[in-house]
Amino acid sequence: MASVHVTDLSDERLDVFMRLTDHQLRSNVEQGQSLMVVESPFALEVALRTGAQPVAFLLDERHAAQMAPLLENAPSEVPIFLATREQMSQVVGFRVTRGVMGAFRRPELRSLDEVIAGARRIAVFEGLVDVTNVGAAFRSAAAFGVDAVLLDATCADPLARRSIRVSMGTVLQVPWTRLSAKGECGWPQPVIGHLQKEGFYVLALALEEDALPLDDPSIAAHDKIALVFGSEGWGISRQTLEACDDAAIIPMASGVDSLNVAAASAVTFWELRVR
Repeated sequence: MASVHVTDLSDERLDVFMRLTDHQLRSNVEQGQSLMVVESPFALEVALRTGAQPVAFLLDERHAAQMAPLLENAPSEVPIFLATREQMSQVVGFRVTRGVMGAFRRPELRSLDEVIAGARRIAVFEGLVDVTNVGAAFRSAAAFGVDAVLLDATCADPLARRSIRVSMGTVLQVPWTRLSAKGECGWPQPVIGHLQKEGFYVLALALEEDALPLDDPSIAAHDKIALVFGSEGWGISRQTLEACDDAAIIPMASGVDSLNVAAASAVTFWELRVR
C-alpha cells in the first residue's frame, strides 16, 4: 500500500477529506460513485470489518506505524496520505491527538424487506434532522440489540461523517434503509401497514393522553415491536400516530415531560430489549 507524504493541502487528491461537503460526497464525486468519510480508529476498524470499500486514507504521520495492522487488509492500490499533526488539525478544523480518516464507497441502500427480515425489534425515525442525534440513535440501537433502523425521507444522512463518528461506526453495523415519501414503500401508512402485516406491533413514542407507560407489561408481551420516534421539534406527525397501534411514554419525575430523542430512544431500546 503506497504511502504519500502530504506537502500541500491544496492537493486535489485531498478534496474528499477537506473540500467536499457531505452532500457532494453523497451525490456525485464520480457518476455512480458516491463516497463517505469515516473518522477515528474505532469507526475505521468497523468500516473495514464490515466490508466497506476504501478509496484513500489520511493519517497523522506520528501514528502511521500504529495504524499499519488495521490497514494491512485494505487493497494494496489504496493510497495512504501522511500528514503532520498541524496539517491534520487544518483538515478536521480542530487540534487532533490521534488523526485517522478513510474515504469509502457508500454502500448500496437495502430494501425494506431485506432490512426487517428476521428482526424482532426495529426503530423507525421520522424527521430526525440532526446528524448527531442520528449517530447517537444508531449507537444505542447497536448497544441494546435493535435489529434494524428505518429512516423516513426527511431524516439526516446516517453516513454523514459526523453521524458515523458519533455512532462509533455502528451505522455500518446495524441494518438500515431510507423510506420513500410515497408509493408502496412510502411513509407512513404503506410502511406501517406492511410492518403490521409482517407481525410487528407498531408503537409510537409520543405524549398522548391515552399513551401507555413504557414499562406496561402488555408492550413487552409482543414478540415483534417497531418503535417509532419523531423529530426533535414537533415529534411524530398526526398522520403517523393514527397509523400506529398504540402510543407510549417514558414515566418521568420532577415535572419533566420529555427527553431528547437520542436519550429517549436509548431508554426505550433498553426497556424493550429482547431478553
